[in-house]
Amino acid sequence: MDVKKIVLLIGALAIAAVTAVMARNMFSGSSAPVAAAAPVVPAGPEVLVATRSLPVGTIIDAEALKYQVWPEGLVQPAYYIKGNAGPSPAELIGTVVRNEVTAGQPLTMGSLIKPGERGFLAAALGPGMRAVTVSVSNTSGVAGFVFPGDRVDLVLTQEVAGGGEGAPLKASETILRNVRVLATDQRTSAQDETGKAVVQQAATVTLETTPKIAEKIAVAQTIGTLSLSLRSIADNMGELERAIASGEVNVPDGADPKAERKMLLAIASKPADNNPTFTVGADVSRFQRSTVPAKPSVQSASASGAPLAGQQEAGPIGPVVRVARGNTITVVPVGVNK
Repeated sequence: MDVKKIVLLIGALAIAAVTAVMARNMFSGSSAPVAAAAPVVPAGPEVLVATRSLPVGTIIDAEALKYQVWPEGLVQPAYYIKGNAGPSPAELIGTVVRNEVTAGQPLTMGSLIKPGERGFLAAALGPGMRAVTVSVSNTSGVAGFVFPGDRVDLVLTQEVAGGGEGAPLKASETILRNVRVLATDQRTSAQDETGKAVVQQAATVTLETTPKIAEKIAVAQTIGTLSLSLRSIADNMGELERAIASGEVNVPDGADPKAERKMLLAIASKPADNNPTFTVGADVSRFQRSTVPAKPSVQSASASGAPLAGQQEAGPIGPVVRVARGNTITVVPVGVNK
């Protein structure tokens, strides 16, 4: 090969190498520009929307509502609009959902009903449920710490005299579980006008029950004293697991997860009147009874079942002599000072 061509080739390679090094240094020293999105200024007023799904009968609390920007062209006059004349979210606490509201949907002025308005309590009830009011005291009402929306158990305390002598049997029995509190006195919210929780002793408590449970409560109030036992929030899931394990609830295989969750939540919030538990006086004190006083035994006086000649009367008991005259047997006490 010609020497001149070799020299030109080597020079071209050297120039290419130098150019590549310079290009690499130039691009590595300068970072690529970052595309910054321009802030979008929300257009439209802020309307009141539901933060979660609100079924019919839901009592509104402070976490159920919030303001959210809504497109100007989609705003309806019935919406709760921020800045307009109307109730604030704090003033809506304690109201009840009349029409179901899905999560993120704006609330309308006709979807809520306020305490004192006609049909308020009926709107707070679930489908097929009834409202029952029971009287409570400072002790049976958990000292005023039961608020609307809580769930309680009902404990019946009574004395069973039986047919015999002696002290009656004292017993308490948990007759109902997982009952929702609708109102305490005429209060349907735990907050006052300023939004603060207020502990206030109530004389009556209104409960949500099924028609059959309502009948049981009416009878229980005539038998003895009813007391409320406040339930933990975590007990609902435990109650559901117990129902599934006992076969009371049948969860189908391959069901839609959303439909299954809705079914389980409905079961967990349903009052129960099965599997009652009880405690008698002997379980608390050794000096109390464990059974109902039994009736005194009546002895037969003749072989044919005829009564004794002069039935056994209350008095001193001692040695007796039975005198038989034919089919008649006479019992004569001996050695007893009358």
